[in-house]
Formats: sequence, structure tokens, C-alpha cells
Amino acid sequence: MASPTTFKLQRVETRVGPVALVTMDNGEDWQKPNTFGEEALRSLAATLERLHAGDWRGLVLTGKPFVFAVGADMDEFGGITPERAREGGRAGHELFGRLRDLPFLTLAAINGAAVGGGVEIALHCDYRTISSSVRHFACPEVFLGLIPGWGGTQLLPRLIGADEAVRFIVENPLRQNRMLTGTQAFEAGYADDLLEPVEFLDQSLALLLARIEEGGGKRQPAADLSDIAEVCRKARARLDGQVHGAAPAPYRALGLIEGAATWSLEDGYRAEENALAELLPGPQAQASLYAFTLVERRAKRGVGVPEAEPRRIGKVGIVGAGLMARQLALLALRRLEVPIVLRDLTQEQVDDAISWIRDELDELVRKGRLGEGKARFLGSLASGGTAWDVFAGCDLVLEAVFEEMVVKKEVFAELERVVSPECVLATNTSSLSVTEMGAELEHPERVVGMHFFNPVAVLPLVELVRTPRTDDVTLATAWTVTGKLRKRGVLVRDAPAFVVNRVLSRTTTVLMDALEHGNTVEETDEAVLRLGLPMAPSVLLQMVGPRVANHVLHTLHEAYPDRFPTFSTLDTFAAGGDEIVVREHAPRTVDEIHDAVLEATADEVAHILEEGVVAEAADVDTCLILGAGYPFWLGGITKHLDQTGVSQRVVGRPFARLAAAPA
Repeated sequence: MASPTTFKLQRVETRVGPVALVTMDNGEDWQKPNTFGEEALRSLAATLERLHAGDWRGLVLTGKPFVFAVGADMDEFGGITPERAREGGRAGHELFGRLRDLPFLTLAAINGAAVGGGVEIALHCDYRTISSSVRHFACPEVFLGLIPGWGGTQLLPRLIGADEAVRFIVENPLRQNRMLTGTQAFEAGYADDLLEPVEFLDQSLALLLARIEEGGGKRQPAADLSDIAEVCRKARARLDGQVHGAAPAPYRALGLIEGAATWSLEDGYRAEENALAELLPGPQAQASLYAFTLVERRAKRGVGVPEAEPRRIGKVGIVGAGLMARQLALLALRRLEVPIVLRDLTQEQVDDAISWIRDELDELVRKGRLGEGKARFLGSLASGGTAWDVFAGCDLVLEAVFEEMVVKKEVFAELERVVSPECVLATNTSSLSVTEMGAELEHPERVVGMHFFNPVAVLPLVELVRTPRTDDVTLATAWTVTGKLRKRGVLVRDAPAFVVNRVLSRTTTVLMDALEHGNTVEETDEAVLRLGLPMAPSVLLQMVGPRVANHVLHTLHEAYPDRFPTFSTLDTFAAGGDEIVVREHAPRTVDEIHDAVLEATADEVAHILEEGVVAEAADVDTCLILGAGYPFWLGGITKHLDQTGVSQRVVGRPFARLAAAPA
């Protein structure tokens, strides 16, 4: 846990008189950013007393290196009452309002990450500068089942207009929590100047002094909000198609944004406080806090990962040159910056993959996310061929070939002939036994599963599969590489389809059964979308590929025939057809299908825990959030199953108290 943030006041003598430089700093490095808990707000109150009492001519508010501020301390939100939530909102409004009402010009110098309350405190200053090095500028509260509660819904529309405010407060959080860079924030009007980091603070002070000398006085942003009702109406319609009413926070945020056009600022503050009192103690926000802890803390610790020294990775091999293989090669190039070699059956396939990788690097240059020199350097590290000896000298080889056990065993056998005994052999299998893949090898202890999710650039999960023979060094190496790839690893035991595909396949059995009993695709989609999931099952099936989905289901059917029946309809889809094979016309209501999905999910999670596939229910939730895009406000899924009583009904007790069996 980070130390409390303090507001440190320094007096800077300038040509216009004394200027206050206030630095927000919790005394930690950038990995523990500034947050606003009770002690931080008390520090701000004390600093404001000095500012109101002094002879100041202006103020610059900034953060510690690489961090401005990331908002409220979420550790204080758990189990909060409505009254406490309202008090927290009022405390922020009162203090930030006192900052806004200072009798001299103020400037927020946004030097680093500014998120949530960090953005809101900056909005209460007269001017804002932002560094070109900033990579995280956002109000992600809606993503967490909340609303910006310290003035954001009221001040942002007044500053940037209705369209941009809706995009920033509501739509960006629902797009995988999209954040703006400093350049993007400046171009959209959030800041008055974009400055380079080298002399950022000096140039920010210079801008403030110039504004003081101009004598224009305090600012009152007043964007044209005549279109706000229509903008919010259209946004609500888009929301209905996206979250299907499953989450109240985005709708509440739209109401607050719309109110900003007619309310006084004080009335807007009260409306935000009322919204916090309703939302923060509610099930979605509390589930989000749980999910945040899983993803940002628990997953980073690597539960169950041994403390062995990982091997150094100086060269990586990718077996295959298809879509998944080339995505993995591109990721390894960008994050590891080591030579990458690909191998496939024809040189044409390999050359096409390398050309695709270099085109993607060029596209990153065009988007300003990569320098031309770095792109050329990375492109030069990619090579490949058709002979197995291209993998000589590799420290890790990851196979991404067809999901057929015979093929994968042949791949590992060929690899063992050309790589050293220390080279890690990893498989990207989505459902097959990693243990069986390595059973006939001379060194099965260096075989591990590293199951990535498609699209690789978007989904951060890697299921790290340990077989009974995988040694500690191999697992520690796979964990370290996963982190360097900027992915989150979750340790899972070798079991059919692991976690994500197993849960999704169990859902598929409910939906396929409904289709084969006369329900429509629209009805089965709606039954799942009511959870607020980002993608309809029918769309997900097409993205994954019916052939892959059917293969996973058949793998699970072999292991658990009672729970995973096969379906003629999915067989037909996998063969390229589109016919739904109706066995009996006995359709269910959407409500009934929805309930059946939740009950089947609860049952399968219980089996996963009983088998010791993961350490606890929290790992299932982490996998579903990071690998399948389940929303934070569900808390993965087990939090929702507990909150709605489904786990009690199906399993006999909440998952929060259900421990996994020993692995």
C-alpha cells in the first residue's frame, strides 16, 4: 500500500510576485501513484488554508515524476455506506471548489498520469498544461460502475462540449477503458498548451506568468451546450445496444452531463453526490473494486509462481506463420527486442508473415507510436524458413500450429532435436493436454503452456499451464516473459480447455441447446448480452471460428461427456454451413436462457475449483476479465453469481467462501 499523498507547498519568487508551487507526492516511485484518500484531502485542506491566507499572485499544481494523480484511494471504498459515499463526494467538491475560488490565477501542470480525480482537480484550475510524455489521461469511473464524482460531469461539458464529454466520460471507459495521451488531450481541448517534458515545469510557470501579466482574471469555461440533449439521447441509444441496461453508471453519467447545461455548478455537485451515494455501495461498483484488486494487484503478484531464477531469453522461435503466430511474433519483437524466427511448411508462408509484421511496424510509425529507426531495427530481427534448424540457439520456442495432438507432438519432437536442453518449449494450445504433448520428450520438464487470446494486441491474459513435470525454472521463465510482453499471467493446472474456454464452452452448450429447441440467434445473444458482455455470442463464435470452438467442445466432451454434449448445429457451422438443426420445437424465454447460462456457469466454476485447476475463484474471475472481456462491474462472474444468489442455489454456498481443492 502506498503512503498518503501530501500537497507540498513551495514559494517561488517571480517577476510578478510570489507564486505557489504545489506538488502532489506520496513519497513513492511511479509504480505507486498519487491517490486522494482521507489523509491526502486533509493535506489539501491545510495547504488551501495557507494559500487563502498568503500574498500569492498565482499557483502551479503538479505531481511527482511521471505521475500527476490517479484519483480517489479505492481502498477506502469497500463496504461503504450511502452516507459515507455522499460525504466523500462532498469533501472533494468542497476542497476542489476552494481551489477553484482562490483569488489568483491557477494552473495545473499535468506532468504524468492523470486519471479520475487527478483530471478533476486539474479542471478546477484556470489553466492546464500537459506534457507530451503523458500516456494516461482519462476518467475511467464508468468502467468501475461509478461516475466522476468530484466535478467531472459538470466541468468537462462546460470545457469541451457535449460530444467530447460523452466520449470521454462514458464511451471511452466502455471501450476497454481507453485513455488519451497528452497530445490527444491537448488536441481535444483539455489543456491550453502541450509542452515537452524537458523544461515542462519552467514553461508551465512561464505560461502562468504571461496570463497573470495579461490581467484577464479568472476563467469561466462556457462551451456551447445547445446540442447536449440530442447528443445524450443518441448516446443512450448506443448504450442500450452495448450494455443492455446491465449497468446503471453510464446512464447516470449521461444524465449528469445533460444536467450540466442548465444546473448551477453547486446543483451539479449535489447531483454527483447523490449519484455516488446510490452507485458506490451498489453491487456493480463493489464488484468492480473486487475486480480492480484482482487485475491490478493479485494478478501482478503471480499466485503460485515459484521463486526460481528465470532463464535469460535472447532468441525466440515461433512455430507457424498463420494469423496467431504472426501476432505472437510481432508482440515478442516489440516487447523483447530479440531476434525472432518463424517456421512453416513453405517459404512463401514465412515470407508473407514477415512482410505482415513489417507492415504492422510501419503502421505503428504512421500512428506515431514507434520511431522509424526503431521500426527498421525491429523488422530486421524477424527471419524464418522451412527447416527446423532455424530454431537452433533459441531460448524459448512457442508453437502456434493446428489444434491436433499428433501435429503438436511432432513439432515438439522436431524441436528437441535442434534446441538445447534448457530451451523452454511452450504451446499456445487452447484446450489440449500439455502433459501429453511433452510425454515422449527427453526433457518434458521444460514444456509449459502459454495460452494467449485473440486478438493478441487487445486481450492481456496468458493462461500459464503447468504440467506435473514442468519444473520451477521453466514456469518462472514463462511468467517473466509474460510480464515483459506486458501481459498478465494466471497459473492454471493442465486440464481440458483450462479456464476461459471451459467456461465459455459451458455457456455454448446452453445456447446451442436453445437453438436446437427452436430459439433464435437473437434470443440466445440477448440472454448473454444482458450481463453487459462486450460481444454477442454469435459474433464471438465467428471471431474465434466455429471450427476452433467445435474442436474445444469435442475435447471437453471426451473429458466430461455429461456436461459438454456435442451439437449437430455446431458441427454444421464448423463444416462451413449455416443451418440450425432443430431437434425439438420447445423454445424457452430469454429470461429462462439467461438463468440457465448463469446456473451452468456456476456449476462449471465449481468443478474447476474442485479439480484444483486454479487456486481459487478469484483466478477464474481474473481469467474471464482479462481473457474474455467480462466487465469489471460483474466482478468477473463469481461475484455476480454470489450477489444474485445463483452460487448459493447451484453450489450450496457463495464462491467467495469456496476454496479450491489441492492441485
